[in-house]
Amino acid sequence: MSQLPTLLVAYASKHGSTREVADAVAIRLREHGWNADLQDAADVASVEAYDGVVLGAALYMGRPHRDARRFLRTHHAALATMPVAVFAMGPLKNEEHDLAGSRAQIDRTLRRFDDVTPDVEAVFGGVIDPAVLRFPFSHMPAGDARDWDAIRAFADRVHETFSSEPSRPGEPVGRVDQG
Repeated sequence: MSQLPTLLVAYASKHGSTREVADAVAIRLREHGWNADLQDAADVASVEAYDGVVLGAALYMGRPHRDARRFLRTHHAALATMPVAVFAMGPLKNEEHDLAGSRAQIDRTLRRFDDVTPDVEAVFGGVIDPAVLRFPFSHMPAGDARDWDAIRAFADRVHETFSSEPSRPGEPVGRVDQG
């Protein structure tokens, strides 16, 4: 496969699980032939050098992480001119009701930037690690609701949508270290 253009995979994460998912998305996109730069959304000065952007955001207290909101505020004009994909991490269960609530949170934020219309969107289950959280969340049971197959499928949809090149059945999936 010939080398495809360069994508930015930006993430806004407080405790690292959204970064891990963004890394898995970047790995999968590289397997498809893309150049994929992985960066913390807070560190992105410009998106002008990229041919498309994937933005991942953790959801906290009904809103995407502040760095994701700032990223959209800062770069919305440029994002309006290129392919964009968005994923969010949040619900503690992969049940439709929980995922729909998280989708509504992302949609509410995106409505503020009506010039940005994501070509691909997804919501994935999040992670609770009480050891890194403050009260009262530090008393919640630990859990990891990330669905790695769904995450790889999201990256495949980004590839297909941004390139109009379908993924081949049986392609190897990206290695994702969860430890």
